[in-house]
Amino acid sequence: MFFKKWFGGKSNRRTPEDGGSPAHLIDKNRIPKHIAIIMDGNGRWAQKRGMPRAFGHRAGVEALRDTVKLCSELGVQILTVYAFSTENWKRPKEEVNVLMNLLIEYLQKEVDELHNQRVQVRFVGETGSLPQPVQREIARARDITGKNQGLILNIAVNYGGRKEIVEGVKKIHQDLAAGMLTLAEVDDRLFANYLYTGGLADPDLLIRPSGDYRVSNFLLWQLAYTEFWFSDILWPDFSRQDLMQAIHDFQCRDRRFGGLKNKKQDV
Repeated sequence: MFFKKWFGGKSNRRTPEDGGSPAHLIDKNRIPKHIAIIMDGNGRWAQKRGMPRAFGHRAGVEALRDTVKLCSELGVQILTVYAFSTENWKRPKEEVNVLMNLLIEYLQKEVDELHNQRVQVRFVGETGSLPQPVQREIARARDITGKNQGLILNIAVNYGGRKEIVEGVKKIHQDLAAGMLTLAEVDDRLFANYLYTGGLADPDLLIRPSGDYRVSNFLLWQLAYTEFWFSDILWPDFSRQDLMQAIHDFQCRDRRFGGLKNKKQDV
């Protein structure tokens, strides 16, 4: 109950029936600039319905489509979604193949519509080691949407937060050895530019459905001051209403970034 009360589970969801439709509660002038989502619970959603896990992953694509559209409508600047982690290779080969094929299918079917919405599609992770058909669709999506000025959709695929940090350290070491940097220049701001998300603002809001309360090796550096919103909702059931509820709850938070909102307040 502690997590549900303070981090936004089903216990604090408001509905139109009780007079709390989030569409009317959110402040359109204080929309989070960057939202990150761990799209979790697809397999469990399918199993609850007696269906193969692949059925849940496909349903999760529909939830992603609606989420991208609403973020674009609301003026969210960046949406980063966790699609496939470096740990997901441990899953059965059949399920991995389904996920890879779904990514290909999503990009083939959606890239033109995303382009029409002025969405810029980017990818974070070790994309160079993905199957060639996936790499081709990634390159195509980048080419078609690369100059768009609307929502930036970051798709995290073959992504691991620890690996990202290690790779960043290696790149800095290389630049130090080449004389392109001095040790005195290395600080947290510079280091952030060596990550996959270099040049982008850190997430303001992390959404994790499915009832788990962990970050699962996702954006470990970037989440330092991110607000977390957890829910028991399985990802395929995540709706526009749920996203607006998460944004409303975010707007009710007091973000102090380690300081005090009122200087007279006691420590």
